[in-house]
Amino acid sequence: MEYRRLGKSGLQVSAVSLGSWVTFGNQISDDVAEQLMIKAYEAGVNFFDNAEVYAHGKSEEVMGKILKKMNWDRDTWLVSSKVFWGRVANPGPNQKGLMRKHIVEGCHAALKRLQVEYLDIYFAHRPDVNTPMEEVVWSFHNLITQGKILYWGTSEWTAQQLTEAHLVARQNHLIAPVAEQNQYNMLHRNFMEKEYLPLFENYGMGTTIWSPLASGLLTDKYFDGSVANEKTRMDLMQWLKDRALGDMEKVEKVKKLHLLAKELGLPLSQMALAWCLKNPNVSTVILGASKVSQLEENLRCFDALPKLTTEVMEKIELILDNKPKLVVY
Repeated sequence: MEYRRLGKSGLQVSAVSLGSWVTFGNQISDDVAEQLMIKAYEAGVNFFDNAEVYAHGKSEEVMGKILKKMNWDRDTWLVSSKVFWGRVANPGPNQKGLMRKHIVEGCHAALKRLQVEYLDIYFAHRPDVNTPMEEVVWSFHNLITQGKILYWGTSEWTAQQLTEAHLVARQNHLIAPVAEQNQYNMLHRNFMEKEYLPLFENYGMGTTIWSPLASGLLTDKYFDGSVANEKTRMDLMQWLKDRALGDMEKVEKVKKLHLLAKELGLPLSQMALAWCLKNPNVSTVILGASKVSQLEENLRCFDALPKLTTEVMEKIELILDNKPKLVVY
């Protein structure tokens, strides 16, 4: 396993990590969740990602029980949570957002569900335009000084919002966010490769990227011929089209990526994950899995890195044709 610093902080995270979105407490049994965490931990994964909104808090409860049962040394793993959406299906006026009340109460609730004394990283799951930035930054800073969280970060914030947070922190001598959790994959590149570039340079932001496989779009299962029934296959292709937001151009790109991966002797998923890891501004790639075999295959993405030569990366760029254009003044 490779370990990378989380931005300019001293914290080291495994280059791939395990997330629980849509799986823990929802799609998979608690036993499978336990097997996934054990497999990840034994492979060197040290970061497990969660959020208050995942399965309305049940995801954290499942992960907390597993961490308690495994009793791994606390200094060998990291766990995160996120605050914003709330835990209940129809949150009240102060059960959602980034006002101090919800940030503090959300943290206490997450600690209880995860059965831990502190969170290694606590993310603001979305920006809150109704709460002053000063209140947001102060709230996370205070949780750190109280020992309830060690670091804080953001998720799907704009570069402007992140810059404002850093300026507020600097002006008030507060602790700024160290990481942004944003979507990044071959089909979704603009923030990581354009908008956030000044943040990496000026503030040393780290990233814990999610959806590296575009929610399953960047996998082989729709192109490997394994679906025998043609009607079923057509249904899957329609789903794939819908998953690409009706953009058949994306579907054609994924087909070509599948063929390129096949030439390299790789599953498309491994090539797509390795492509993400090639970006030096990626601190960790969050994996999701519903089966142990799926996780095992994706954990082998490091084997694909040597095959992604300069020539192969150029071939990928020709297929994608979506590299963000930087404005040079």
